[in-house]
Amino acid sequence: MSVLISVAELNARLSAGLSTVLLDVRWALGDPHGRDHYLAGHIPGAVFVDMDTELASHGQPSDGRHPLPAESDFAATVRHWGINTGDTVVVYDDAGAAAAARAWWLLGYAGVPNVYLLDGGLAAWRAAHLPLAEGGETAEPGDAVVHFGAKTTIDADAAAAWDGILLDARAGERYRGEAEPIDPRAGHIPGAVSAPTSENLREGSFLPAAQLRERFAALGVSEDVPVAVYCGSGVTAAHQIAALEIAGFTAALYPWSWSAWSNQPERAVATGAAGAGGGNGDRVEA
Repeated sequence: MSVLISVAELNARLSAGLSTVLLDVRWALGDPHGRDHYLAGHIPGAVFVDMDTELASHGQPSDGRHPLPAESDFAATVRHWGINTGDTVVVYDDAGAAAAARAWWLLGYAGVPNVYLLDGGLAAWRAAHLPLAEGGETAEPGDAVVHFGAKTTIDADAAAAWDGILLDARAGERYRGEAEPIDPRAGHIPGAVSAPTSENLREGSFLPAAQLRERFAALGVSEDVPVAVYCGSGVTAAHQIAALEIAGFTAALYPWSWSAWSNQPERAVATGAAGAGGGNGDRVEA
């Protein structure tokens, strides 16, 4: 699956009249005003995507804050966005692709090809002095077919017994258990390696593939080692998977992530720092 498209490439597509579905995923933890931001200015033609209602379902706390939507619900959502079979889809946000990557990953998981993240997002579009549109936009319903399973996921039991590299995409202080602003327990899954997604970026754009490859190799990632990723609620972990794919690696996602794990009292929690390969410095509590 493809990963990135530049502002110049997207603008060239739009200028040439090539069919392109644009999805605006304006969402950030602690900011409930994504739609308002979209209405105030978005790339012309873009449809707003709601993280909480379109890219996630809802359940018990033990299911996490952003469990995956049901396949049938997501199929209806994809058609509502106007995606037809074979369309090129470009997803963006205004937060370094931290939110947009969830839509990118979920569309890939659903078997939709030709999905790209706009590198640099809305900030890069603005920096190029390209036009913005105000107000809402809707699309003619599409006919794209959705079948979940095209990308690999793991559950909590698999994460607990993971025989490979398990990357924690959250900020380092949350991984170490020094701070936890939203979930009930602080720390990380025992054996996981800290790999904050902020280190995938430079000035809001992804690092070059070679630099990302060096970064992940230093964390123990290689083609011969299974890799899985989690974060707070399965959103920024998708950003990590995008960065891994840019670097030439593949990884499984634990979609329910720390928000589910920390709500399951039977799951062990580790605190402190851990080195590549996990375990070094972990303090594990039942």
